[in-house]
Amino acid sequence: MNESATTAAIPVRVEKGLVHKHDAGQVLLSGLERLAEDEFLIAADWTEAGDLGDGAVLLTETIRQTFPLLSHAGYGVPFGHRLLWSEYRYALNLPNLRENGTGGRPDLHIRCYDVVRRRDRVTALSLHITVERDGEQLATAHTRFTIQPPAIYDRLRGSHGDAHRMLELARSRPLPPPVSGAGEEFRDVVLSPTDTTDRWQLRIDTHHPMYFDHPSDHAPGILLLEAAKQAVRTLRHPRVGVAEAMETVFHRYVELDSPCWVDAQLLPDDQLGRARFLVTMHQDGRLCFTALVSVANDRTG
Repeated sequence: MNESATTAAIPVRVEKGLVHKHDAGQVLLSGLERLAEDEFLIAADWTEAGDLGDGAVLLTETIRQTFPLLSHAGYGVPFGHRLLWSEYRYALNLPNLRENGTGGRPDLHIRCYDVVRRRDRVTALSLHITVERDGEQLATAHTRFTIQPPAIYDRLRGSHGDAHRMLELARSRPLPPPVSGAGEEFRDVVLSPTDTTDRWQLRIDTHHPMYFDHPSDHAPGILLLEAAKQAVRTLRHPRVGVAEAMETVFHRYVELDSPCWVDAQLLPDDQLGRARFLVTMHQDGRLCFTALVSVANDRTG
């Protein structure tokens, strides 16, 4: 049996460093148990998470925190290695979430596959995730991320890897007023209006307590996911409701030193009859992010 199969053979208590958080109050995971070589049970704690609307933000941040936890406690990845999001999709069980809310202590059943190793070190993982609470399924998700040693990451990032310089550049740019009708408090609005109704500028607040809990040299993936949700909602299509399902691909980093443009368009309904939208993000003429968003009809909820 390889080293990763014996790491975390006993339950692990989750400290903030294991999920790459500076603020312990934002840690959403409480325990890790290995069930098999590439299968895990992760306990989450949503009792202090507050009201996060439709639950997609809470779900996504919970899943994002599993990346460093599994890397370090499950596969022995050293601290300092960089975790890079490749793709992510989720589907919410809205009836259960609407009936019982987003609190409690759910469990994440995770099966890792397509595990890539180089020199006995894990460099990429895919995860299939089922989220349950009190025996009821709340959501399913799939995601993949890659892992790079610091030296390789710094070489690939070049000047963009200087987080302090990039943060100062981001802070020096004035932020336009938030887009109206997004439904969040001012600091949570991640879109700025343009002179067209289906295009926005990504609004990056490097002081935001969740998106920038710790310094980053690029816009974090969870910020892009939230921007996609807000773009769809802001279109004000008559059938727009909760972002019940989303399929995303992270093509390249969104940098902090130039504008990123967010575009949304209506597509034909998905196979379940839900309204569906394509959201794309471009920076300096290059595609950075795509999302297919299926929304529940609020009139049925």
